[in-house]
Amino acid sequence: MAKRISLHEFQAGLARRLAGAQDNRASALLAVQAGKRNWLVDLTEAGEILAVPPLAPVPLAQSWFRGLASVRGNLFGVVDFAAFHDDLPIAPVGHARLLLVGVRHNQNCALLVTRALGLRSIEDFEPVPTHADADRPWIGEQVQDAYGNTWTRLKVADLLNHARFLDAAQS
Repeated sequence: MAKRISLHEFQAGLARRLAGAQDNRASALLAVQAGKRNWLVDLTEAGEILAVPPLAPVPLAQSWFRGLASVRGNLFGVVDFAAFHDDLPIAPVGHARLLLVGVRHNQNCALLVTRALGLRSIEDFEPVPTHADADRPWIGEQVQDAYGNTWTRLKVADLLNHARFLDAAQS
């Protein structure tokens, strides 16, 4: 015979499970590679990740601004995240992906990354002592995984609001 529980006990248990699920989401990170650098994006900040659709070039734009992509009828500005950091440009084929980072911040912006590497937990990393870069405030803390690989936490809001990122016009 099934155990009977009161509505109050059921609601309390459900609230505990929901809180636990939110805590797990808050500590989950999306791992991506852009050029030579490994990045970690908080899952709460990461948007959809998808194969690279055709890109429409934009004349007189910075070389790191790869153009516009149509995603389900909405236009997204595409930034080559490796080239933005003075690395070699990413070919938008093969394992390359678009990470739609701006949707949560009401900006139709996508980062072109070399590849998506899956989900990670912050508990899988150890902090690496570093100094903040005032010129690049979107670069968060450096961490290291068990294999000795260095990863950089991306501060999405700081990136999306930085003057250099917002000024895609060719100088």
